[in-house]
Amino acid sequence: MNHNYLNQIRQFYKKNKRIPSYSEMLLLFGLSSKNAIHKIVNNLVSENYLQKFNNKLSPTNFFFQVPILGNIKAGFPTGAEEELNFLSLDEYLIDKPNSSFLLKVSGDSMEGVGIFEGDMVVIEKTAQARSGNIVLALIDNEWTLKILDKKNGKSILRAANPNYPEFIPVEELKVFGIVKSVMRKY
Repeated sequence: MNHNYLNQIRQFYKKNKRIPSYSEMLLLFGLSSKNAIHKIVNNLVSENYLQKFNNKLSPTNFFFQVPILGNIKAGFPTGAEEELNFLSLDEYLIDKPNSSFLLKVSGDSMEGVGIFEGDMVVIEKTAQARSGNIVLALIDNEWTLKILDKKNGKSILRAANPNYPEFIPVEELKVFGIVKSVMRKY
């Protein structure tokens, strides 16, 4: 199944609060065959992204899924372990579901801003961040979650726990996303 079609339907749904009609899908996907649309819709129904009820399409909870890519250290920077799982969330929890993902926090370096071990953070992918943003960053080839700051005109990372030092890149610091929200289940 081409997930590009699913993403286009998700974007349409976010904007219009409904699933596009078959005719709208022809335009949306740039196709001219109604048979192709029927096949795409049937695939999305069989994969449980959409459901048919009284000849109308509606999204399932699976439609709003966001990938969980793995765990991220909130202590000293370390290599990230990638594992691909999915968690369905209501659409309103995430501003940009097509450019967002979840990470589970490990460590205590961000407790001062209310991010604790075991919390899930919603990361919105972007390379643009301002001083003070909580960011997912790659510092000297190690992944971490920290507060972006400036020192002597250069970008550094700060923990929100006084037990951790400032993290100053020796080689490189790249921002990959900004924390948009934190979720904690009690």
